[in-house]
Amino acid sequence: MIPEPYSIEHIPFAERHGHSRQLLWLWLAANLTIADYAIGFVPVALGLSVGPAILALALGNILGGLVLAWSAAMGPAAGYPQMFIGRRAFGRVGGYLPAALNWLSTAGWFTVNTILGTFAIQLLVSGLPFWVAAAILVFVQTLLVIYGHNVIQEFERYMVLVLGLLFAIATVIALTHGSAIAAWHPRPIAGTLTLFAIVLAVSFSYIMSWSPYASDYSRYLPEITSRSYIAIYVFIGAVVASFLTEVVGLLVAIIAPTGATPIAALKTVMGGFGAFAVVAVILGATTANVLNLYSNTMSAKVLDVRLQRWHLAMIGGALGLVLALLGYKNFTQNYENFLIVLDYWIMPWLAVVLLDFYAFGHREPMGFSQAVSVNWNGVIAWLIALAVSLLFISERFQVLGLKAHGPLATWFGDADFGYFIGFIVAGVVYLLLSRGAARGAQR
Repeated sequence: MIPEPYSIEHIPFAERHGHSRQLLWLWLAANLTIADYAIGFVPVALGLSVGPAILALALGNILGGLVLAWSAAMGPAAGYPQMFIGRRAFGRVGGYLPAALNWLSTAGWFTVNTILGTFAIQLLVSGLPFWVAAAILVFVQTLLVIYGHNVIQEFERYMVLVLGLLFAIATVIALTHGSAIAAWHPRPIAGTLTLFAIVLAVSFSYIMSWSPYASDYSRYLPEITSRSYIAIYVFIGAVVASFLTEVVGLLVAIIAPTGATPIAALKTVMGGFGAFAVVAVILGATTANVLNLYSNTMSAKVLDVRLQRWHLAMIGGALGLVLALLGYKNFTQNYENFLIVLDYWIMPWLAVVLLDFYAFGHREPMGFSQAVSVNWNGVIAWLIALAVSLLFISERFQVLGLKAHGPLATWFGDADFGYFIGFIVAGVVYLLLSRGAARGAQR
């Protein structure tokens, strides 16, 4: 096997290969993960009843899956990774801040999955120190990323079979506890709308947060590949895997002993299949993390860091290991807030990039590689939308232990819809600014 020679360079037409169908397997495998499964514990902890919880999870995944799908569909025409595509709408230097935020986001997700995967290894091998288990996991993940795109695609394709089988068994076993699930009576900590909005935000955030690197895995496809087929395969793969995995988490959280961690709860509920469930957790953490770390290197290159991709993979892996060692003891405290905060910067950025590509038809490869230093239309639209969305932060959102409450959050009963507002505002502002610029150019 030869390591991938490309990073953020345009993929030459001679190097294009594959079929849009491969994205179905990749996004299925990437979302059959423990981090997704752990989201199912959120509505149980909040006290949201089963029906509204499943509806919120379904709606969050559908909306997030649509954004992810049409982001991935940009890859073949552009031939560049997702954050590089954003240069057309933001400029080379103007895109530095979103790229830096995505670098932090991918590092954060890498850390989350490393912690959860390491917990699972410790359940299989009792007495193994956390740092040893984490180092083993990070080493394997980093090695896969060093070899790059083709190896990652093959790895995900095989893992979807293993993970699909293991999570299917978990679903069947969980459903055998139907009486316990039916007898569960939650104690809500707030109003139904507020709790519904939190679960919606968390599930939406998880699947949507893949969008800033969706094209990283479709850019090798032939440039004539149908965007519609790409969108369909990505949508089905991501939404089906994410939603079903979260529902498994919801059922396990209801059945398991109170206070059990998600991984320990899964092992307990699975009974004789407990060891297989733990193996699924480890493999699922790896399928997600190879994408997180690979795209972490893409974001670093968009920042014009002058290191080779394999160097950046080693640096990102080492950073994730250090963060995991520092944060694993207080893992559950910030997981929900980490998911929600992703919405605030990503959603306005996505609105601008999607409009630039689809509404204005800016798809020529040279438009991305020869982007201006700063495209103020994109930057201004993003900043305005980000500022507006922060006015709607509900008091459920916390920063460093301090509750943050947007002055307009009460409009929605303190339900968290600021990220959707940011998406809409960014789109409207960018449309107005860009159309104004077009009319000025015509005169």
